[in-house]
Amino acid sequence: MTTPVATPPKTTEAERQHLHDMLRMMLLIRRFEEKTAEKYTETKVRGFLHLYIGEEAVAVGVMQALTPEDAIVATYREHGHALARGVSADSIMAEMYGKQEGCSRGRGGSMHLFDAKTRFYGGNAVVASHIPLAAGFALADKMQNRPLVTCCFLGDGAFAEGELHETLNLCVLWKLPVLYVCENNLYCMGTAIEYAHGNTDLSGRAASYGLKASKVDGMDVLAVEAAAKEAVDYVRSGNGSYFLEALTYRFRAHSMFDAELYRGKPEVEEWKHRDPIPLFTHQMKERDLLTEADLEAMEKSVAAEVQHAVDFAEAASWESTDELTRFVYSENSTVLKRRQP
Repeated sequence: MTTPVATPPKTTEAERQHLHDMLRMMLLIRRFEEKTAEKYTETKVRGFLHLYIGEEAVAVGVMQALTPEDAIVATYREHGHALARGVSADSIMAEMYGKQEGCSRGRGGSMHLFDAKTRFYGGNAVVASHIPLAAGFALADKMQNRPLVTCCFLGDGAFAEGELHETLNLCVLWKLPVLYVCENNLYCMGTAIEYAHGNTDLSGRAASYGLKASKVDGMDVLAVEAAAKEAVDYVRSGNGSYFLEALTYRFRAHSMFDAELYRGKPEVEEWKHRDPIPLFTHQMKERDLLTEADLEAMEKSVAAEVQHAVDFAEAASWESTDELTRFVYSENSTVLKRRQP
């Protein structure tokens, strides 16, 4: 007698919408980044530009586990994190145009996105410099008994920096409520991870400090979401910090200045077979949760949102010369009076 196969639970409309929302966000990040690269070649966007293409599943999956009150701290490859967090595409594009309607008033550019409303604290340009910053946010929350989590994204290159190791040690000693998400894309700028680290098991190295740590397939948004929820539950329950290593890959060069001489095209093409957007699209279609019409509608909606962001940035205003010293020198009259002879 054969054992009957259990029928999988039916997906509710709310669950279906949740999956659609995640796919749409991944598409928005991809199309936004493609448009940003286009505007860079037109010299509308200047300075450094680091694209998130290929890594969308990490930002989108992790954000599902966080509340609006939790803090986000990110690297300089942060456009995807900002969009997934809810920072508007308009304000991000205007920032990269250098316009004062940008989320950092046009003063930060691509690497310094900031939005207090969504508790998105950068955009930090120096490798690993934001890791102790995240610990500081978490320490403040702990001292004030706020049941919040600080989520800090970092790259594999941060493991070559001393402040990462010092901070992870403090996180264990003080049981700080931080989730560190390492986006291990195998390259620190142009250096392959095996040429920079004798031990390439980054989550294992984090665990050696006493942190709870795990790995996840960073090209699978559902796996990332599940791993992030487990990690956030652990942190929010008062157990201390958690280190989540997401194994991912960037499809574009390190930055727009990168000649990309350190890896071959066959490697990149091989990784593109695991592109998180087609993978997730296929998963949903197999479960009859997505139709071609649904996908076409998403793409149309995303294209309109990205074009609106470009139009907004084009129409936005440049900062006047009268404003150039604002935020540079102190405007606190009490401090200024003290300095007067």
